[in-house]
Formats: sequence, structure tokens, C-alpha cells
Amino acid sequence: MSPFLQLSLTLVIIIIAAKAGGWISVRLRQPAVLGELLAGLVLGPTVIDLLRLPVFTNFELLHEEVSDLAEIGVVFLMFVAGLEVELREMARAGRVAMLSGVLGVAVPLGLGALAALSFGYQGASAWFLGIILTATSVSISAQTLLELNVLRTREGVALLGAAVVDDILVLVLLSIFLALGGGAGGASAVPALAANMLLYLALAGAVSWFALPRLAHWIHRQPISEGLTAMVLVSALFFAWSAEVVGGLAAITGAFMAGVGLGRTSLRSTIEEKVHAITYGFLVPVFFVSIGLEADARQITGPVLPFLIVLFIVAVASKVIGSGLGARLGGYTAREALRVGVGMISRGEVGLIVASVGVQERLITQEVFSAVVVLLLLTTLASPILLRIVFREYLAAGSARRHPAKGTSDPAD
Repeated sequence: MSPFLQLSLTLVIIIIAAKAGGWISVRLRQPAVLGELLAGLVLGPTVIDLLRLPVFTNFELLHEEVSDLAEIGVVFLMFVAGLEVELREMARAGRVAMLSGVLGVAVPLGLGALAALSFGYQGASAWFLGIILTATSVSISAQTLLELNVLRTREGVALLGAAVVDDILVLVLLSIFLALGGGAGGASAVPALAANMLLYLALAGAVSWFALPRLAHWIHRQPISEGLTAMVLVSALFFAWSAEVVGGLAAITGAFMAGVGLGRTSLRSTIEEKVHAITYGFLVPVFFVSIGLEADARQITGPVLPFLIVLFIVAVASKVIGSGLGARLGGYTAREALRVGVGMISRGEVGLIVASVGVQERLITQEVFSAVVVLLLLTTLASPILLRIVFREYLAAGSARRHPAKGTSDPAD
């Protein structure tokens, strides 16, 4: 088969497996994302090792193509999450988001480094493992909250804000770490890196807030076939590109900002309708399955296994403690703070980026990298389950409104 036909067959298998896994998960009263992630684990090296089957003759090319589509998937997933957010609500949660984001980085960094030191990792390697644990995958939590219909609760809004703060701080930490370790410019480059990120956020935020809504309305009035759809796709991809290349941030941050800006328009429902089909019918299933395609649980043997178990415990506990404490200090109740902390547990694309840099810089071995990938997958699998548990009161209230008891009236009536 030609490379195109191999990619086509791969995507057929991935999408069918993802949707089947999501359907089974929903039937078991769990978020669909959990089943899609497990489908990826089954298709990956842990069980089937799909991309290395004899029918596929070029693993490297196929893996790269699937990975690229997965990255586009997470970009549009975060764009849709941005569309759902009311910026005024996020501003009201600003103090909580800042405290949760900062402590959600500081606590995992310290506890992760201590855990690594206890297993014999020294100096730079130990601190680097701590940096890996600071990353949060807001895309997984955002998708779960969307499915549970609680993204617009004040905990959900604070969680998104905290994740943006977390994303910025992790990349600043990584940049500082590499600069102090002998990267270009050394310590003198750190202020410039931070200033560049802040400048980008200010400029991109202004463009998103003022220019994108006006541009969307103008294009919508023009006689262009699916002009609004094209404009939305271009905006999400351009902001994702500029965030990473110009601002030194993760691409998902830029996509999220584009979504927030376009969410201000009266065309929001139209935009959601146009983007939703391609995002959830094609791109997002590829992203969720791709996480499992990166993990090979069979490599986790010997001394790496207890290290992985400890890292998993630290990864979960440190986010709940750090981000939860930040929300509590910001004025949230203990239960609300717990929800914010649990929502920050999932690691994903940013953690993979950081871990990949660690392999390239020889700060961690390939064996440790495999353990980290499995760790990221485990936290990602745990998040939808835990989020459903901590938001059960919201879910019960929503079910009661939809199905009022006999002899009572629906409060919405």
C-alpha cells in the first residue's frame, strides 16, 4: 500500500476504536473520553502495537503523521473549550486561578524532585522530573467537564484559568532550567524569555478580544463559501502557531485564546456547530487514541515499576494539595477546592513535550521516558473517573431537574 492508503486505514481503525470505546464507557456511566483513552492503550505497543503491524511498512512516517493530526486535534479541543468560557467569569475567578496555578506548579515541583532524589536520581535529573510533574493537561479535564455539563461552573472556570497559568509557568520553568544548564544566553536570557511570553500574551489577548469578533462578523457577511468556517480554522491554527513560535508558549494556549475571543460574538453558536463536527468526529478521537499509542506498559519492569508507582501517587496528591490549597486560599469551600485540585491531575501533551526535551538533553533515559509516558497516561485515565466522583452533586442535581419526582414540579417550570 502507498503511504496515503496506510494512513487512511490507520485512521479508519483509530476512529472506529475511539468511538466504540467511548460508547462502551458511556454505557458504563463513565465519560466517553475514558473509553477513547483505553482504546488507544489497546491499540498501542502495550497490546496490539497497531503502527508496527506487517500491513504498515513505514512506522516512522505513519507515527509522525498520526502525531501531527493528534496535535491538531488538541488545538481544536482547546479552541472549543475557549468558546465555552465567559471571560468575565474567568476574570472573577482570577485570584483563585492564579493561586491554584502557582501552587499547582510549586508543590509538584518540590515533591517530584524529592521522590526522584529518594530513588537515586541526582541534581539536574531530579529537578527535571519535578518539572515534568508540574504540567497539567487541561484538554482532558475540559473535555470531561464538557461531557458532564459542568464546565461553566465556577470550579470549571477557575480550573481553566489555573491551567493557563500552569502552562505558562511550566514553560517558563523549562526555559529557565535549560538556560541555567548552559543553553543559549545562560541565566541572562531568563528575563528576556519571561518578557517575551508576557508581551505575546498581551498582544494576542488584544487581537483575540478586539479584532477576531469584528473579523468574524465581516467575513460572515461576505459571499464566500463557508467563509466563517475557514476563518475559524485559520484563527485557531494561527494562534496555536504564534503561541509556540513567537511567544514561546504551548500551542494549546494560543488556540484557547482564539476560542475565548470568538466566543464573545453573537455567532458563537454558529461557530460551535461548524467546528464541533470535524473536531469530535475526526481530530479529537485521533488525539485521545494517540496518547495510548505512545505508551508501552510492557517496558515498566524491575526497579522502574516502584518508581512509577511512587511518581503516580506524587503526581495525583501534589496537584490536589497544591491547586486545591490555592483555591482554598482564594476563598473557595473545601469541596470546591477539591474539585479544582482533581481537575488539575491530568498530564498530557505539555508533559510529553517536557519529557521529550529531557531525552534530547540526556537528563532522563529512554527507560525513564517510557515510565513517564505511562505515568501521563495513568493520570489521564484517572482524571475522568475522579472528576465524575467529585462533581456527583452537580450531576445528581441536573438529573433531578431533568426527571423530577412524581407530585413535584420542575424548578425550571
